[in-house]
Amino acid sequence: MSTSFSEIILRIPAVIIAFAFHEWAHAMVADYFGDPTPRSQGRLSLNPFVHLDIMGTLLAIFFIFGWAKPVQTRPSFYRGNKRRADLFVSAAGSVINLLIGFVSIIILNVFVRFGVGDGADGLVMILQEIAILNVAIGVLNLIPLPGLDGYHILGDLLPEEMGANLYRLERYGMIIFVLLIMTGVLGKVLNPLLNFFLQAFQTITNGILSIFGVG
Repeated sequence: MSTSFSEIILRIPAVIIAFAFHEWAHAMVADYFGDPTPRSQGRLSLNPFVHLDIMGTLLAIFFIFGWAKPVQTRPSFYRGNKRRADLFVSAAGSVINLLIGFVSIIILNVFVRFGVGDGADGLVMILQEIAILNVAIGVLNLIPLPGLDGYHILGDLLPEEMGANLYRLERYGMIIFVLLIMTGVLGKVLNPLLNFFLQAFQTITNGILSIFGVG
C-alpha cells in the first residue's frame, strides 16, 4: 500500500476507529467476565484518546503496521472457566474489527449501487479504508504469533500444560514479529487471509442485498 498524502488523510479515521473499537471490545468482555481492571483504568469507553498510543498510531497511519495501548486484564478475576473467559476476551478485538469491516462493506455497496459517490467520493474512499483496515487488523490479530490475540486464543485452546509452555515464548513476540515483517513472511500469510475475508464478506453482502432487491 502506498502512502500518498490523500491516502494518509483517509487512513486516519480508519485507524482511530479500528484501534478504539478493538481495545474497547477487549475491555468490555473482560469486564463482563468480572475483571475490574479495564473499568478502573477507564478503558470501557469508545473515546479514542484512552486507547491510542501515539507512536503506534502514527506508524499505523504512515506505515500500516502499528498498535494501540493494550487493555490490561487480570484473568484471576474472571468468573467461571477462566481459560474460556480469556479466550472470549482475546477474540473480542478481532471479532469487532471484522464486524466493522463487514458492515462497512455493506454500507459501501449500498452507497455505490444507489449512486452515492462515483468511486472517488471522499466518503466512499473513507469507507473503503475502514473496511480494509478493520478486516486486516481483525485477521492479523487472529494469527497465532507471540504478542497477538491469536497466540492467546491458541494457548487457551491447547491443553493447559501446552498452553502454559506456549506463553513462555511471548517475551520474544516483538523480535519474531519484526523478523516476519522484514522477511516478507507475514505479508505472504496475511494477504491471502485478508483477500479471503474481503471476498467472503463481499459475497455475503451480494446475497443480502439481492434478498432486498438491491442489485
